[in-house]
Amino acid sequence: MAEQAAERPAEQGGEPGAEQGGEPGAEQGAEQGERRFGEFVAVRRHGHVAELVLDRPKAMNAVSTEMARSIAGACDALAADRDVRVVVLTSTHERAFCVGADLKERNSFTDAELVRQRPVARAAYTGVLELPMPTVAAVHGFALGGGFELALSCDLIVADRTAVVGLPEVSVGVIPGGGGTQLLPRRVGAARAAELIFSARRLEASEARELGLVDELVEAGRDRAEALALAARIAANSPVGLRAAKRALRLGHGLDLRAGLEVEDAAWRSVAFSGDRAEGVAAFNEKRAPDWPGE
Repeated sequence: MAEQAAERPAEQGGEPGAEQGGEPGAEQGAEQGERRFGEFVAVRRHGHVAELVLDRPKAMNAVSTEMARSIAGACDALAADRDVRVVVLTSTHERAFCVGADLKERNSFTDAELVRQRPVARAAYTGVLELPMPTVAAVHGFALGGGFELALSCDLIVADRTAVVGLPEVSVGVIPGGGGTQLLPRRVGAARAAELIFSARRLEASEARELGLVDELVEAGRDRAEALALAARIAANSPVGLRAAKRALRLGHGLDLRAGLEVEDAAWRSVAFSGDRAEGVAAFNEKRAPDWPGE
């Protein structure tokens, strides 16, 4: 599991921040209720979009053992929900997305306790990474260490101009352990990832966008709203097609071209005779919006 930055921002432990971007009304439609997973994680539904909310504002969403369990539990529930087409990962703290692992908790661990905690922590990151539907991270403020690894575990990252990202784990004597050493090179290449991880440096939003650490840069306070709007556009498409496309992208990455095309062909065969394919073709020919059966 990734550690948070060596110098935790001074705001940690302050008052809870307001949600970013205001209500998603115009972009995404009315919120349809909230389900809590422990004290620090919630899932909010907006039609076919699920918002996975990091909600430990007093600690700037530092990931404790309890919070890690909650993230993993929420992801298990989302993965099993066939009605969810896109997941958006957000934060309730106004100055931070997530500052990484809870180092105050870590400082109290014995070596044996740290070993026992590792699978719990890892399950939080793999839970996000292995969600079968497209995922979008809405990042503002600090996204450091394990916090940035949660964002990297998503397919797309929307960041506002206040974002500060980085993997500073070597500055506290460990390494990125929430996927950072594997996910960052897939975004920016091996050499660039090595420079960023070895130097432990933090990047402002503009440089992060320039180097490809984030995919879309929006005005301050707009990350949540824009991420939800993007998710709504994605969710208008076939849920069967979306999951199959994600599977082909993930499984085919890093393979030689011939092997990658076999992965793609298998994904195509999984959708070619689906109800969604039949509905999509019919809707196109009848010049109407599709009503996806999701099977």
